[in-house]
Amino acid sequence: MLTVDLVRYLDELLQADKIRDYCPNGLQVQGRDAIERIVTGVTASQALVDAAIERNADAILVHHGYFWKSESPTITGMKHRRLKALLGADINLIGYHLPLDVHPQLGNNAQLAKLLEIEVTGGLEPADPFSVAMKGQFNKPLSGADLAQRLSNVLGRAPLHITGGDRPIRTVGWCTGGGQSFIEQAALAGCDAFISGEVSEQTFHIAKELAIDYFAAGHHATERYGVQALGQHLAEVQGLSVEFIDIDNPV
Repeated sequence: MLTVDLVRYLDELLQADKIRDYCPNGLQVQGRDAIERIVTGVTASQALVDAAIERNADAILVHHGYFWKSESPTITGMKHRRLKALLGADINLIGYHLPLDVHPQLGNNAQLAKLLEIEVTGGLEPADPFSVAMKGQFNKPLSGADLAQRLSNVLGRAPLHITGGDRPIRTVGWCTGGGQSFIEQAALAGCDAFISGEVSEQTFHIAKELAIDYFAAGHHATERYGVQALGQHLAEVQGLSVEFIDIDNPV
């Protein structure tokens, strides 16, 4: 498949032009003109780039790519090494950040909801059709300990659980990755708990004072599934060879 056609297809599928983001979405580093073999991963780290080179991949498709706002624009040090490796191997780097978080079927939030058996009821920001944080319900109420165990079973790591209240958890909000700032909005929306990847110092106090349970389940751990779903979609619909490589990250 031509690179330009694949990027156009992904841009349209993920509605990349409709979502404001902190980085460019789509083709970030140009490589060879045609793509047959794709390596997917969460972050375009040097380890993932090296793995893609070993597999003679034509493209790397990730959630966390390059060129973030407020970072230095100079091509030095770590950035130079990564780009030199990509350009030397003629590998395309394609990245989708928020568009991959919010896609209603393939996105990180949708995939996490599926894994945790949450029925999605809508966005936590109802006026925004591309709400980054979501809201939903469990079929049966869970205790905080039960939800922590479910997260541990699904993600393969124990979450940090801040107990805010002593009530069963039925309505839940969530935002994969670094979405801890949505906890207040979740509490105001009537959520019994909020799940994200990371935690801040003030999150503890907010959870206690607003009586909402909070679960920090890992930035990497909560965002492994959108890019896998997208890769599987490309394999099925476009007939491409796609391999997900999980570069372990405890954060």
